[in-house]
Amino acid sequence: MLGVNPGWVTSQGELLAGLLASADYQVRITSHRLERLPRLLDILGSLVAWRDEIDLVVHQVFSGPAFAVTDAASALCRALGLPQVFALHGGALPEFAAEHGRWVRRVLRRAEAIVTPSTYLAQAFAAYPDLIARIHTIPNILEIENYPYRHRPVVRPRLLWMRTFHEIYHPQMAVEVLAELRRTHPEAILTMAGQEKGLHSAVQALARQRDLSAFVRFPGFLGPEDKAREFANHDIYLNTNHVDNMPVSVLEACAFGLPVVATAVGGVPHLLRDGETGLLGPDGDVGAMVGAVRRLLDEPELAGVLSANGRHLAESCAWEPVQARWEALFAEVLYA
Repeated sequence: MLGVNPGWVTSQGELLAGLLASADYQVRITSHRLERLPRLLDILGSLVAWRDEIDLVVHQVFSGPAFAVTDAASALCRALGLPQVFALHGGALPEFAAEHGRWVRRVLRRAEAIVTPSTYLAQAFAAYPDLIARIHTIPNILEIENYPYRHRPVVRPRLLWMRTFHEIYHPQMAVEVLAELRRTHPEAILTMAGQEKGLHSAVQALARQRDLSAFVRFPGFLGPEDKAREFANHDIYLNTNHVDNMPVSVLEACAFGLPVVATAVGGVPHLLRDGETGLLGPDGDVGAMVGAVRRLLDEPELAGVLSANGRHLAESCAWEPVQARWEALFAEVLYA
């Protein structure tokens, strides 16, 4: 629950908690601490302090070292007799589960229900037969009213990339795409926004090496108003990830009306239909992504179709339909 910290994106867990609170649920949130050990201690202390006031615990589950936090917190919930729902996040979870199968299965079996935001994760964990009946697919949430739509039947070569500057998001690919695109469209520009996670300087250096410094902007982390402005000023969204699940940033681009060009990794092909709600290409294939961008520039009808269909996709993640699915799950867990 780190979104209250400057420069951090509001997580799906925080968004869900806030919307449930606005629907008159009594919701408690833990923890916003950035350091992993203090965060774990805060979570455990909160569970003990609130144990008599909690009907249900919803864990936000990630792979890597963060999974140890879920292990400890869910073990404590089991000891306290608290019903649990695990909300799975992150495209790396299937690979993590394959590497740590016994551990992951042992922890997930503590949950009364497991929520995946995409069929990608649902299929990955269906490999555990004893977990299949507990798996529910509920999409990530978009507060759709915060995303003004502009239809784009014609697009300009104004590219937007917005993720974290980390290797799994492959930000260098966006710079390489711009370099190649400018061979045929010298007016093309690129904006790269997001939190620094180790590669920001390297990507800036790559832009200089490609003589693109004048054509690539780095506005940093985008708050809500900044995000609305940047999406309004661009026409095509690039998603260059090596690993992905159900990326909220892609849904945001769809909500704003930007056609999306993405690598077909992880859960992305489960989210976007090639040629209908986005254009997909192989992981790391700069030429394929450039070709997809040029298609959008040369085929206004295609751009318009992706813009309209993308908005419909984003609207399916609005709170009203998603709330009904969460409430049905709560009823099943608590009263079935």
